[in-house]
Amino acid sequence: MLAIFKKEVRSFFMSPIGYLIVGLFLLLNGLFLWVFKGDYNIYDYGFADLGNFFLLAPWIFVFLIPAITMKSFSEERKVGTLELLLIKPTSIWNLVLGKFLGAVILCSIAVLPTVVYVFAISSLGISEGNYDLGIVVGSYFGLLFIISAYTSIGVFASSISDNQIVSFIIGILICFLIFYGFEAISSLFSNGETQQLIQSMGAKSHFKSIARGIVDTRDLLYFVSLTIFFLYLTFQQLKQLPR
Repeated sequence: MLAIFKKEVRSFFMSPIGYLIVGLFLLLNGLFLWVFKGDYNIYDYGFADLGNFFLLAPWIFVFLIPAITMKSFSEERKVGTLELLLIKPTSIWNLVLGKFLGAVILCSIAVLPTVVYVFAISSLGISEGNYDLGIVVGSYFGLLFIISAYTSIGVFASSISDNQIVSFIIGILICFLIFYGFEAISSLFSNGETQQLIQSMGAKSHFKSIARGIVDTRDLLYFVSLTIFFLYLTFQQLKQLPR
């Protein structure tokens, strides 16, 4: 697994894709938060907190993470190297985890520079440093859970087809459904309990709970289960391929 992981990380940063993804994530966030007028602009928002960043970042990752993971297995299948990997002593689980962790590390590196936003928000407040550190830390943890879930989905989508564009589109659709789809479906019902039940099946409600600085084992279990579920689907998909 370690060899696959190192190979993935090296491949990201030996080609422009790693720098492009990190730069694009930071650029989009910077433009929407500090430059473009609108709901996400911190100056227009009027409050010195990072709530808008944590609302925006999962939506950007809906598109960026499938773009990162679309080549994980699709490219290997297309060029015929996946069969070679499958017949090596490395187990399928190690192969899946190596690909998964490589993409998670790249996304985590993309998020790391945004810590500077915390210091920027601190200096913008009426009283310097007047922000809730617990909410900020909880929101970053929530973002890491979102990254893990999206990456497992993207890796699974990449195992379905040898066409990277198809894998990219499938990844976006599943990520969108998991994050926002259940909330949209819940709006079709008038009963409050039914709405809450349906919303609890989606990632957005669990992310919002963690982002409030509340550590609830149900939210953690949800993201861990979701991640393991799609990694297991990837394992089963690869297991069925001819060797």
